[in-house]
Amino acid sequence: MSKKLGVLIHGAGWVSGQHLSAFRNNPHAEIVAVCSLTQANAQKCAAAAGLDVPCYGRYGEALARPDVDLVAIGTPQELHAQNTVEAARAGKHILIEKPAAQTPAELAAMRAAVRAAGVRTVVSFVLRWNPLFRRIKRLSAEGTFGELYRVETDYQSYQGDWWGGYATGRTRAMGGSAMLVAGCHAVDALRWFAGAGEFEAADPVEVFAYSGGRRQGKTRQYNPLTFDWHEGEPLEYPGVEMLFVKFANGVLGRVSVDFECIQPYAFPVRLFGDRGTVRDNRMLAPLQSRAWQTLDDIGPESSDVKHHPFQGEIDHFVDCVLAGRESHCNLEDAAKTHAIVFAAQTCYRTRTPVALPEF
Repeated sequence: MSKKLGVLIHGAGWVSGQHLSAFRNNPHAEIVAVCSLTQANAQKCAAAAGLDVPCYGRYGEALARPDVDLVAIGTPQELHAQNTVEAARAGKHILIEKPAAQTPAELAAMRAAVRAAGVRTVVSFVLRWNPLFRRIKRLSAEGTFGELYRVETDYQSYQGDWWGGYATGRTRAMGGSAMLVAGCHAVDALRWFAGAGEFEAADPVEVFAYSGGRRQGKTRQYNPLTFDWHEGEPLEYPGVEMLFVKFANGVLGRVSVDFECIQPYAFPVRLFGDRGTVRDNRMLAPLQSRAWQTLDDIGPESSDVKHHPFQGEIDHFVDCVLAGRESHCNLEDAAKTHAIVFAAQTCYRTRTPVALPEF
């Protein structure tokens, strides 16, 4: 290949640092510019990585560069939708951090812009590239567990001001909800494991949900890094959500997010099929073995982005762009994950099951 894909890193926080590192490690991509909300932040990000590239505080100016083929959007989540629309209108391929949108209206605008531009996208539900998840998904697609009928996933992590994004993420206006801020990873994993094929996520058709917990509005909070409590800014939304999802293929799902659990980060996964069962990193498939077997692949071990498999995701996306094909985790697919989260929010108001439209 004579020309590398020119990459614009948009954002200067934790996750953008991981985007930057992964694109630098890909032989078919080259970072040509860094942008942030201020030029100083962009310069700081580039300097920390030892990059000597142009830095911008104005997104439009960075997008106008003719050598930018692809944009990695790692800005605060309330900016993802507008950043995506602008990148699509500029004709750039787009990596979008999760959550992609804050509202159904934002999501609709993003999809319309991407469709009109014909650009490629990937939404960063990065755990699809986690080694343990990839192995479980492959075994499931091969029929090891038979026909699945039930899937369960959970996102368990006490979110407080130890997390750099808490100041805005805790609010309804900018964070939205626990499921939108972080639990959407578990929602996407639910869809991913409920799908039959190795690179197929299931389509949701109905959602019912509950929200609760004890933290909302309270200033007392726990720090899981120092194992103590202190006063701080409260969550403006419930810290616990539990969703029940019916999929088009007949699989039933349950997914929860828990921002209140006094424990280390955990991401439990359970698959139930008519020939076997998965519980986290253990599987029982009697046609292979009558005893539980341990899968030694690395699983989700931390909410810290440094532990997430961004390299696999970004290598996949670069390949998709170069080959002119869609990612299995493109915006159109990720819209189905977001639709489950938005349906839960509707359910909290109506207290009735929410039917989802066909996508």
